[in-house]
Amino acid sequence: MPMKEKKTPSLFVALIPIVSMVVILFVGLFVFEADAHIPLLLSAVVAAIVAKYLGYEWRELEKGIISSVSLSLQALIILMIIGTIIATWLAAGIVPTMIYYGLEFLSPTYFLPIAAVICSIVALASGNAWTAAGTIGIAIMGVGIGLGINPAMVAGAVVSGCYFGDKISPLSETTNMAPGITGVQLFDHIRHMLYTTIPGLIIAVIIYFFIGLANKGNGAGSNEIDVLQQQLSDLFVISPWLLLVPVIVLGMIAAKTPAIPGLVIGSIMGAIVAIFVQGVPVSDIFSIAVYGFSKETGNEVLDNLLNNGGTEAMMYTVSLVMIAMSFGGILETSGVLQTIVDSLLKLAKSTGSLITATVATCVTANVVACDQYLSILIPGRMYLTAYKKRGLHAKNLSRTLEDAGTMTSPLVPWNTCGAFMSATLGVATLSYAPYAILNIISPLIAIIYAFVGFKIEKLPAEEMKKIELDEKGVNVQA
Repeated sequence: MPMKEKKTPSLFVALIPIVSMVVILFVGLFVFEADAHIPLLLSAVVAAIVAKYLGYEWRELEKGIISSVSLSLQALIILMIIGTIIATWLAAGIVPTMIYYGLEFLSPTYFLPIAAVICSIVALASGNAWTAAGTIGIAIMGVGIGLGINPAMVAGAVVSGCYFGDKISPLSETTNMAPGITGVQLFDHIRHMLYTTIPGLIIAVIIYFFIGLANKGNGAGSNEIDVLQQQLSDLFVISPWLLLVPVIVLGMIAAKTPAIPGLVIGSIMGAIVAIFVQGVPVSDIFSIAVYGFSKETGNEVLDNLLNNGGTEAMMYTVSLVMIAMSFGGILETSGVLQTIVDSLLKLAKSTGSLITATVATCVTANVVACDQYLSILIPGRMYLTAYKKRGLHAKNLSRTLEDAGTMTSPLVPWNTCGAFMSATLGVATLSYAPYAILNIISPLIAIIYAFVGFKIEKLPAEEMKKIELDEKGVNVQA
């Protein structure tokens, strides 16, 4: 039987699944206070109906869904491993030791800016925001809660710091992907990003400092901190030697050990320490790794700190990501995303509007395609020619892909990054998002630079001449 002829979606048709998703999610999340899973699944149903109208068969959509979900498999595996790390490091006393010494040396006033800087250093060294959040991030959350700081504020500072380091680290996958698809040298890309990223971090740290000043009266008193430290030392063997485990893990990843084996080794090391230092029975380790560490102390703050982790705790997020990626796969297969990007390009008449359109596309891809890699890959492919025709160096595009794609990904609850950060840090994405200052202002800085023309690099004259000749059909390869 011949294949049905496929239609190219008009902008009106392309917007049907997008608008439907916004409405369904709004009603589901804010009216019925439901989880995002079923609203996203219903949005995927609407997208599939639109794709069917455009002439796509189910087997084609299914292939697109599987292809899209496969993009997130590495992320989902890492998420489950992080669950075992959190659980085994709690049982091993590693996280309690970090919390113990953090309570000793940090104060509520300076905690948020210090947290952001520490996370940025760890993410820069490891090249991975997820690794930084799943190791030092969970310890910082514990210290912040122990100091009486709003967990949403702490999580926002952690996310800002983690994504600063991830964004400019030469070890980061996104930092290599953005220049890779635009034809820019890696270190040229990183140097160009510093003009937007360094000011962004400085602004974020200053804001965190003033938030700390405004909230210093809400912190835990010295007596409460002493009680928490005493209870931690009663429950666990507390020793600075335990900090060698996270140091070794981060060192391995900084030395380019792939993330999955590096994190698995970290989880195994946590289990070994739990058995031989904390005296946890071997039989309990398997249960802890799956269901998480659990300890009832009678202290609500301490219970919140210690009852965490396990692969089971990550299954909520794994299922959410798989549904979201299925939705994104249908939209990409049916040409909906392509139509929206093409329509945005028609509106981009100046450098400012072109870079703004790129930012909007990256943010839209994070919301609709639900994955930060797609938020870099799709706009990178779509806009490269447009930048060159405007006489703009491709490094402007690669920088904008990160300013908007990488940085806004953890602000979307159903995006792989937003779901991961929420599951790992124990704070809802929409709760920490207002405090992820760097992630919010990075795309704004990109747009401001574009309209004022600051640090917008032009193509060399000879490159521009080649493009002009090529457009006229002259063979420039001869």
